[in-house]
Amino acid sequence: MDDKNLIRLNKLLAERGLASRRGADKLIADGQVTVNGKRVYELGVRVNPYKDKIVVDGSPIKNKSEPLDIMFHKPKNVITSMNDPLGRPTVADYMASVPDRVFPIGRLDWDSEGLLLLTNDGEFAQKVMHPKEEVTKTYLVKLDGQPKPEKINKLLSGVSIPEGGKVKAKFVEKIKRASSKGLRTSDKFDWYKIVITEGKNHQVREMFKKIGFDVIKLQRVAIGRLKLGSLERGDFVYLNEAAVKRVFMADLPEDMRLQKKSQLESNYKTKSLSGEYKIERVKSNFKKAKARQAKARS
Repeated sequence: MDDKNLIRLNKLLAERGLASRRGADKLIADGQVTVNGKRVYELGVRVNPYKDKIVVDGSPIKNKSEPLDIMFHKPKNVITSMNDPLGRPTVADYMASVPDRVFPIGRLDWDSEGLLLLTNDGEFAQKVMHPKEEVTKTYLVKLDGQPKPEKINKLLSGVSIPEGGKVKAKFVEKIKRASSKGLRTSDKFDWYKIVITEGKNHQVREMFKKIGFDVIKLQRVAIGRLKLGSLERGDFVYLNEAAVKRVFMADLPEDMRLQKKSQLESNYKTKSLSGEYKIERVKSNFKKAKARQAKARS
């Protein structure tokens, strides 16, 4: 009976909204979790949530809460963490009115701003971050110069970044940024829109650095097709089911989506024609065989 109730400790912590699966692994590895009074370091340990007493950072875990998902406009000079030993501002400072404990999904650098998701649902966080989902992240960046098209093309074909291996952009486009709220256009510094699906540390900054340019400003404006819109810096909104689904819709230009759809339809048509050809060939062979049999009898 007990075996049916056993669950991996990291999965349980994620389900109870304490962290993502990866974050739960770190809590365990750092010795912040005890089971029945004993500190646990083994990542694969299984527990019974109905019988075992599980404490994280001195507090017993709570029963599973209703999913709570948030879109937050992170300002610059704020740490993407719920606490900071150095006393710097964190995203937790903006979550005082949230009725449950939440944690950030992924991160934005200290000097970056824009859309950040927070949740109390570890499974949702795991899905957003899992590579197989290929969730698109869209950024607007201001560079310290004006790269030539061949340099930008390298981002699309792929570049190697420190501690991240080879990464590439799904889409890159030079844009005009109108003067508003302190953002100014310049004849010397170009703005670009870049879409990626990986989530390596400092990925966008390192990619542009690889082609010889530093990022002066960086703002994430969308995750999937969930867009930051007019949400003010430091504000957040709760996401409904429809908004959550938009996270998993690719934020790519319409022509690229149509091209992908056309390719899928072409592949399907090719497979269908191939199948029809095989059927016709079988019918033809069957007719030839019957004709040979008839000729042999005569």
